[in-house]
This record gives sequence, C-alpha cells and structure tokens, in this order.
Amino acid sequence: MLRTLAIPSPITFEAAGLIALAEFPAVALRTALVGGACFLDVLVLVPGMHTQQCTGEINRGEFPTTGAMTSGYVFRVENPATVSYLQSIGQTGHLVTARVSQNPSQNTDISLPKRVVQSLFIAGIPATILYFLCPISTISVFVVLCVIGDWWGIGALGMFISARLINVVVIKRRSQQGWKGATETGNGDLLILLSQDRWVRLQGTINDLKAVTAGQWLRDLSAPENFSVTFATMMVYTSAILAFNASTVGSVLIACLLLYSVALLTLCNSLTRCLQMYDCVVRKKGKPEKYKRRLDMAEKLVLESKREDWAVGMGLIHPKVGSTDRPVTV
Repeated sequence: MLRTLAIPSPITFEAAGLIALAEFPAVALRTALVGGACFLDVLVLVPGMHTQQCTGEINRGEFPTTGAMTSGYVFRVENPATVSYLQSIGQTGHLVTARVSQNPSQNTDISLPKRVVQSLFIAGIPATILYFLCPISTISVFVVLCVIGDWWGIGALGMFISARLINVVVIKRRSQQGWKGATETGNGDLLILLSQDRWVRLQGTINDLKAVTAGQWLRDLSAPENFSVTFATMMVYTSAILAFNASTVGSVLIACLLLYSVALLTLCNSLTRCLQMYDCVVRKKGKPEKYKRRLDMAEKLVLESKREDWAVGMGLIHPKVGSTDRPVTV
C-alpha cells in the first residue's frame, strides 16, 4: 500500500537519487581523521561517497616546513592527513601545541575491555554516537524499502553500498603502514610552519612523530585498484539513475537518508578533536599562545631548545656572526 502512495504536490521526487552525486567532503575528511577506513563505513551513505580516494588532496597542496628543535633537522611534513588536522587546529598569529601519543589499544597496562572501550570512544562520546547513527539509518531505510517492496529502491541502495565497499577495501590497502625511517629512542619536538602564519608545535616520542609525519600515508593507486575505483564511481552514477524508477516513498527515503547521513557525518567530523594515524593519536594540548611577531615566538623557542640551527634553516632568524652551526635540511 505504501508503494502506491503519492505525495499531493506538483513537485516530483524521482530525481532524489541525484543527491548522491554532490561532492561533499565529509567522507574524505572522515577518512583523514581516522587515518583510513573500516568496514562499518560501507553503511555510511552520504553524497560524495565516490570521492573517497581524493582524500590524499585534503591538505590542499600544503606540505609545511618543519624544524626538529632537538636535532636541528629541517624537513617537510609529507602526510596530508596530518597537515589537514594541523590546519584545522592552527590559528593565525598563535603557537598551538599538540601531542602525539599511543592509541589506547596499544596500552597493555589496562584490561582488554577497557582498551576496547577507550579506543571506541577515542574521538569523543558525541562524535562516536553520531557516527553510529549513520549505519543505523541505512539499515532502517533498507528494512522499510523491503517492507514496501520497492525493489528499485533496494537495488539503488545496494549499489551504493557495493560502491562504498570497493572504496573502503582500496583505502585499507593504500593506507597500510610503509617506510617510516629507522627506529629511534627519545622524545622529539617539532615546530611546523603552516600557511597564513599558523604555527604548531608537535611533541611526542621520535617514533610516534615519524609515524604521523614521515613517509607515505596513501600510496598511489595500482592499475587494478584504479579500475575498481572507476567501476565503483560508475556504480554510484548508475544507482542515481536507478533511483528514478523507485516509488515516490522510496525516492524520498533515499534522499532523506543521504541528507541525514551527511549532516550526521559532518557534525561528527566537527566534534572529532583528534587525529588517528597508525596506532597513534594526535591531540591539541593546552591553549594557543599569541605572539605579536613571529620572531618573538622563534626567539623564545630557541632559548628553550638551547640551539638555533633549526630556526636558521627555517628562515626564522639570522645566524649569529661567526657561528659555525649549520642547519641540516632533509
């Protein structure tokens, strides 16, 4: 009976599935914040789901200059997910401090149930609840479509899910941890110069810092992966066309699901205050420190680190006359 229901309005809803083709950045941002993808993401259906492989461009082409205040080396942060997170916490004219630590799942000092719970809610309880509402909504809409017998709607939803599955598998393959340099002991302290005069100080053990800044996060697509992603993208477009044949109720349900899910995921991303990357977590620490000049900030950190080679290499200060110390740029 619900299948034959019509909404008394001159507006038609057959094209509601086209909403899926809108390129919202929610999926790409979620992928960057969690450092990859999980299979539960398959049930998170939002507009722009077909653009997940573009997550590697989320840093908007910025690879900021970085100085290691403990060793004097000057290099660039090559991880686009880390850069994107630092961009989100940075403030113009302020020095923001963030710390890298191990994910609670790696803490063997606490019981397994506590590790699971802490890892599950590491992004915060509100953000986690909002995320889980997305797959719950998808399952609910799927059940309703089955009840009313809207097979075109079920087919469109099934193709959306299949496309998501392909993208999730490819992301999981691309984000496997690779080269991170040699293992070292001790703590590190990095100063990262972002665009728009945003300065971030990143602290943690040297190995944890390497995990989130060095090497490659998402490797390039292989030929089979490229074909699979193209096929998944075509499935999303085909699903939008199939949605034209769904009932009015089915079309409205699919449209509402897509809009509701993207609202939830966007809110979830905005409430997520940490970055997860290779069993490490990056969190903002303390309040930002405001400086009238960048030179004031540099001079303070030079005094604190008791060396100036990194600051010279980053162009923050001039070398002292007669100084033999030279920065090492890598």
